Amino acid sequence: MFGKWKVLGLIAGFLLCAGNLYADEFLSVKAGYQLLTPEGSIAGTINDIGQKVDIDKDLNLDDSEEFTGEVALSWGNSRLSLNYVPIDFSGTGTLSESLVINGQTFSASTDVRSDLTIDLYDLGYTYYLLNFDDLPARVQLGLEVAVKVADADFTIREVGSNLSESESVTAPIPTVGARARIALADYLGISGRIGYMEFDDNHFLDAEAQIEFSPVPMVGIYAGYRYFDLKIDEEDLFVETEISGPFGGVMVRF
Repeated sequence: MFGKWKVLGLIAGFLLCAGNLYADEFLSVKAGYQLLTPEGSIAGTINDIGQKVDIDKDLNLDDSEEFTGEVALSWGNSRLSLNYVPIDFSGTGTLSESLVINGQTFSASTDVRSDLTIDLYDLGYTYYLLNFDDLPARVQLGLEVAVKVADADFTIREVGSNLSESESVTAPIPTVGARARIALADYLGISGRIGYMEFDDNHFLDAEAQIEFSPVPMVGIYAGYRYFDLKIDEEDLFVETEISGPFGGVMVRF
C-alpha cells in the first residue's frame, strides 16, 4: 500500500506546484466522506484455476466508510485534478466454494474473515469543448483523460485457526471519458463525470454526479453518488466488483 502519509505528500506537492505555476487561477480543495457497498467476486488465481467466491454472499463484506480528498485546478478551458479514494471492506462469512490463495486452499463451508482494501489514486485532465459563461447558467462540457492507480490487497483468515493468506496487486488503468458542469448561480452547481478503459483483461468504469452549494464565498458543501465497475485480472489475484454509494463533504475555493 502507498500509505496515507504519501497521499498527503502527493496532495501537498500538487498544491505547491499549482500555487507556483497558476497563482492567478482557480483552485478548489475538497475533503469528504463516503459510504460504499460492494458486489462481485474474487479469486486467488487467474485462468479459472480455483473457484471465484461471491463478495457479498460468501465473504459477507461490510460497507466501506472512508474519508476522501480532491484537489482541482482550473484555467481557461482546462481542468487538472488529483483524487484519493480509499476503499476498505471487511467481514466474516462462510465459503460456498473452495478458494485458492497463493496455493493455499480454503475449503467450502469454512468460516473465514476477509479484508479487501483498494487505494484508488486518480489524476485527470479535462479540456472543455463547451465553456459558456455568458448564459443565464454557466455550461461546461469536455473530454477527460485520467490515470487511475488501483492498489489492491486481499487477506483471508480461517476462523478458529492460524491459517491465513494474502495477495496484493497494483494496477495502473488509464481512462477516457467526459465531464460536465452546470452552474445555476455563483453558489449552486451540478456536475458529473464518466470514464472507462479496458485492456489486458482489466477494466475500469467510474461515474459520479454531485451538487455543490456555496452559501458564502470560497466555502461550500457538496454531496453526490459514486459508481465503480472494476476488474483486476493479474497474476495470482482476480477481483471483479461493482462498488457504489453516496458521498459528501466540504470544499474551499481560491
